[in-house]
Order: sequence, then C-alpha cells, then structure tokens
Amino acid sequence: MFDSLSDRLNDTFDRLRGKGKLTEADISSAMRDIRMALLEADVNFKVVKEFVAKTKERCMTAEVMESLSPAQNVVKIVLDELTEMLGSTESKLVFSNRIPNVIMLVGLQGSGKTTAAVKLAYLLKKQGRSPLLAACDVYRPAAADQLATLGGEIGVPVFRGDGAHPVDIARGAIQEAVDHLRDVVIVDTAGRLQIDEQMMQEAVDIKKAVKPDQVLMVVDAMTGQDIVNVVSTFADRTDFDGVIISKLDGDARGGGALSVRQVTGKPIKFVSMGEKPDSLEPFYPDRMAKRILGMGDVVGIIEKAQEAADAEQLEAAERMLREGFTMNDMLDQMKAVKKMGGMKGILGMLPGGQRALNQMGGNLDEGIFDKNEAIIMSMTKEERLRPSIINGQRRARIAKGAGVTPTEVNSLMKQWGEMNKMMGRMRTMANQAQAGGKKGKKGKKGKRMRMPNIPGLDAMGLGGMGGLGTGGPKSDMELLRRMEAQMRNKK
Repeated sequence: MFDSLSDRLNDTFDRLRGKGKLTEADISSAMRDIRMALLEADVNFKVVKEFVAKTKERCMTAEVMESLSPAQNVVKIVLDELTEMLGSTESKLVFSNRIPNVIMLVGLQGSGKTTAAVKLAYLLKKQGRSPLLAACDVYRPAAADQLATLGGEIGVPVFRGDGAHPVDIARGAIQEAVDHLRDVVIVDTAGRLQIDEQMMQEAVDIKKAVKPDQVLMVVDAMTGQDIVNVVSTFADRTDFDGVIISKLDGDARGGGALSVRQVTGKPIKFVSMGEKPDSLEPFYPDRMAKRILGMGDVVGIIEKAQEAADAEQLEAAERMLREGFTMNDMLDQMKAVKKMGGMKGILGMLPGGQRALNQMGGNLDEGIFDKNEAIIMSMTKEERLRPSIINGQRRARIAKGAGVTPTEVNSLMKQWGEMNKMMGRMRTMANQAQAGGKKGKKGKKGKRMRMPNIPGLDAMGLGGMGGLGTGGPKSDMELLRRMEAQMRNKK
C-alpha cells in the first residue's frame, strides 16, 4: 500500500535532514522530488500541481527557513497538506431514524462491490445492527450465488428475488427487512466493464425507487489514473455520498485513490485491505497520511489490540500476573497477533515499519507463528502449564513431534523465559501498587519497565513493541493501573 510513494517521500526527507539549514534551492529541489513521486504513484496531475504549489508556498516562509529544525517543519507541512488532500477528518456513515436504513453500492464490474457489501454488512453486524443484503446484480453470472455464499459465511441473510427486475428486487428487500426487523439494507447493484448509459440509468432508477440514506461508490485502488474519470461520471449521475476503496493492499502505488477526495469532493468512508470479512476499515485521513510518510499508526495498533481482546483474555492477563506465563498463554498471544493482521500488518503500522518491510522486499515470514504453534502443540499438557520442566530430552522429543530442529525449540523456550521474567517483574509492580508503592517506581538499576514483546517479533528483530505509544514520560506503573482499571470495568 503506497509502498513506492512512501519510499520516495522518505528518501526526499532524508536528504533534507542531512542539510541542516535549508535554502530556497533545497526546498525547490524537494518539491520537484515530491511532484515526481506523486505522479509516479498515479496521483492525478491536477491534484499534484495544487498540492505541490500549496506545500511549497508554506515551506518558503521565514518561519520554516529560519527555524532550528527546518527539515522537520517541511515534513510537518507535507503531512498537513497530505491529510487535507485525503479529507482532513474521518467521514462516518450517517444513519437516519428511518427503519430500515438503506445503503446503496455502485461502481464498475470488478471493483469489488459484492465483497465490499459483505464486508460492510459484517462491520455493521459487529456494531450491533441487523443488516440484510439485496442481490440486485442480475447480469453477472452467479452474482446472487456469490452474495448468498458470502452472506452465509458471516451470518447475514440475502434477499435475491431471482428473475425480477433490479428495482423490484431492491423494493422487495426493503419490505423483507421490515417484515423481519432488519434495520439496514445494503443494495449490491450491477456493474459493467466500462461506464454505459444503461448501467447509469439503472443505478438512477434504483436510487429513485428506494431513496437510499447513503450511496457509496466502490472503486478499485489499482484502477490508476482512470479512477478520476470513473468517479466523476458517477458523481454527476448518482451523486454518491462517499467512497469505499477496495484492494488498497494490492498496488504499491495506489495514487489514484489519493485523487478521489480532491477531484470529486466526496469523502473516503472505508478502505479494504484484504480478502477476509473483517478487512474493511473506516478511513482516517490523518492516520493514512502518517503511514504514507512512514510515521506509522500506533493508534490503529491499539484499536486492533482492543478488538482482539475479550473478557477471557483480560481474565487471562490477571491470572498471568498472579501465576506466571505459560505456553498456553504464548499460544493465545500468537493467535491474537494473527487476529490483528499478523506481523506484517502490525509492522506496517509502526513508525518506519513500512519502509523496513520494503527494504526486506515486502516479505516477512509469517510461518514462524505456525512453526511455534506446532512446537507448543507437541508438548504435553503438563509441559505447556509448566515449561520450566522441559529438559534436553523433552526438547528433542518435542522437536521431533513438531517436525522442527531442537534449535527452533530452544528459540521458543528463550522467548518464553523472557516473557515469564517480565510477568514476574510486572507482578512485583502490581504488588507494590496495591501496597501503596511510589508512583512510577523504577525497576532494577533505575530502568523503566517495558511491556512484554509480542511473541515471534523478537525472532524477526522487531521486539520491544510494548514500549510504543506509552506517551513518553508516563510511567509503566500508570499504564499498569489503567490496565487493571479496564479489567475491572470489563467485568
């Protein structure tokens, strides 16, 4: 996602940081590099022209040129302008008091409308709503079957109306929702390989018939420059309310997606970065801008961690503080990391993480989780609960059972040992807190305690993630107290 653009922009910023005080020529050179990076990423040339002009004007001020850290100010200005180009603030779905609310999806064939409809239904279901999918694409072979299959996988019903006209199917779906107390209807309309009058008129007719509360256009991030013409045409005919960008993880450039907001004035509501039902995410312009500039999205990591956590995991955290860290706990944490998008997904949201991924060729061995899981599953119940009893003979047996080498078993045991030690330190901190210990008390040798690393990331040289997002000077004791308070509130 935006890999090439991110690399080019960061190379430009690196050159600026190496210069100290900046001259007008330095700024002009940087703006030329930024212009080329955006154009090569498929951003619309009119959008690029306006973006570079505004950015350069702000960078040429005395406040920037004569500051003690001009390069950092330039980065801040580029971040601000990029955030503005993407839409400034999150644009949420707007629901009316009407029951059911109707959301209509439009777009070209192959843009990902059907899968976007299912992902949106999954997201709304997680939020406590009762969605119904309407299969109004009667032209593409097996389109209704695909929607029914995907809807069945997430437990959302599909209204088909086989053989009926798309307008009648849409009306029938609304009546079905009323009859069965469904509060949201998501209408999946037909697309074409290119824009044509029949396609546009049908979309207009469905819109007139069902009067949707929201019309969302689904666009393929890999469309490139032509995305501007497509969204402009749909904006003129259907006057959609927002955009869902699909397949954002499938193109290293993705610049066409950056042009949508500026060209149409319509906000980006959601982005899809994967095939799974939970891969549709609300679009946050500021977070996306930071990720493009290599600043990461730590808030996003925290949110994913909160989504992955449940009451049982919170109880397990309390038990770990009391009794220590077992191999079963390590297995649960590895599953949680997978649920958050895997190591690659998490690393891409860390400051500088996407650049590190690019330097590794975009490849990260996610198989380490499967290997470690096989090792743990080869242990006996007692060994998982009391890993300290695992001696050399047991390690050889476990390695043979998991189809790995004893060295790989030793590596996992080392990770467990570090995590168990950390739990011991945190248990001591918790006891001190209960006894009225001094706020922010330091551990041995005056060093700040750090939260445990995510299993498996140490092996990739990516450990220490637990220290991110703690607010700098805030102590780990404060963080621990907040965790304990959250656990109590969850009960």
